[in-house]
Amino acid sequence: MHAPRAAAAGRTASPTTARLINDRLALQLLQSEGHLTAGQLKSLTGLSRPTVADLVERLQEAGLIAVVGETGAQRRGPNARLYGIVADRAHLVGLDLRTHSITVAVADLLGRVRTEHTVAIGPDSAPDTAVATALAAVDKALATAGAPAPHTIAVGAPGLVDPATGRLAGTDWTSSWHVGLVGALRARTGVAVLVENEVNLAAIAEQRDGAVRDRDTFVLLWLGHGTGAAVVLDGTLRRGASGGTGEIGFLPVPGTGALPSASGCDGGFHSLAGSAAICALAAEHGLSPEDAAGAADGANGPSSENDAVPDEANESSSGTEATDGPPAESLVRAAVAAGDAGAAFLDALAARIALGVAAVCAVLDPGCVVLGGEVGRGGGAELADRVTSHLARLSPLRTDVRAGAVGGRAVLLGAVLAARDAAQNDLFGAVGPEAVTRP
Repeated sequence: MHAPRAAAAGRTASPTTARLINDRLALQLLQSEGHLTAGQLKSLTGLSRPTVADLVERLQEAGLIAVVGETGAQRRGPNARLYGIVADRAHLVGLDLRTHSITVAVADLLGRVRTEHTVAIGPDSAPDTAVATALAAVDKALATAGAPAPHTIAVGAPGLVDPATGRLAGTDWTSSWHVGLVGALRARTGVAVLVENEVNLAAIAEQRDGAVRDRDTFVLLWLGHGTGAAVVLDGTLRRGASGGTGEIGFLPVPGTGALPSASGCDGGFHSLAGSAAICALAAEHGLSPEDAAGAADGANGPSSENDAVPDEANESSSGTEATDGPPAESLVRAAVAAGDAGAAFLDALAARIALGVAAVCAVLDPGCVVLGGEVGRGGGAELADRVTSHLARLSPLRTDVRAGAVGGRAVLLGAVLAARDAAQNDLFGAVGPEAVTRP
């Protein structure tokens, strides 16, 4: 057990506030440390034995914790009882919305994913049809997980999210069915529906469970179908006045032969590092789709425990790839697998990526940049090291460039984490009758 010892909150707070603080502290310890006895809670919190006994009783009555077993040599008596959070107290839904697919994850109150389900959205589908298909995917995932209704839903989507309203902004590059789905979920479920830019959610996943667990300041550069960035400074996700922080695809850079505009990022960094641009660069270096197919065959399985998913995660209504991944991912993997034969392509790609990274570092000096998304994960340390070399020639600022560890599932996992945080803030911060009766 490594949780810090905490002093009793009741010394400076009102009795009601002290109870809420102490209850939340106990719940946080049960989440981070696992099952604990009342004696262990007393030791970790620094609270008195009667105070711990009272909070354990309150949390049990609220349906948030339960006896899950006993410990000790004799395994009997009140002191041996192990308490744990009732994970099924609330179910969470995380959504990863892509242009032509939706992936749904249903998790418990601890954020453990119970099931995933992906369906394709036809490119010619009318918005109403796409919304209906997406709602059916949510219903199927909830049914598979045995969840009667969600407590909180978190949605990750491309495009701007208005920080003032939490709604997807009506931009030319936002799919109309994404906007319609969020509205339908709110009207249909009556629960909190959180909306966040997809790259911001990926940054949350990388910080909690991925490549930057040791950093509170970093930039995540997303390399997938398009490009994007998430900025985390001093542990806080920065969204900007209009939700546009990190729209790096619009960044003017040399080498594109044009400039981006208010209505499109062609001519910006996107034209150097988007999937289509990477595919064209690969062709210039003699890498073919056949090479990529061979690399993909050897990379289909999960490459880390973060990628392990239930069987349902690979389902799709039309047999398309569940992640809706960009073709550039396989080409980059093929180049890494090819060794010296793929070195020139990787070096040229790293030089392009370094242009965007250098611009970000000149403004923010984050000290750490993560190459995320499917392409960043596919290039791994090989690509990250090459970007580091090019960056050192462009910028005097020392910057640690790392490969993302979560990959294409980062958006989905970030959505689950965001939903978990919101649900726990609701339930853990309102222990008592209001927590028990919440619909």
